[in-house]
Amino acid sequence: MPLINLIIILVVVGVLLWLVNNYIPMDGKIKQILNIVVVIAVVIWLLSVFGVIGSLSGIRVGG
Repeated sequence: MPLINLIIILVVVGVLLWLVNNYIPMDGKIKQILNIVVVIAVVIWLLSVFGVIGSLSGIRVGG
């Protein structure tokens, strides 16, 4: 994946998270949990893109 695509995706995710945090009214605890989940998901995705961890296609959630 080209570096420019990575940067664009990270900017879009950041802007979406900022919009949700600023314009959707919700409790502070829920916003904090949402931010943590998004950051963890992006870090895992980046590690997968750079090959630090294996492909995420083999991971199954649930039964």
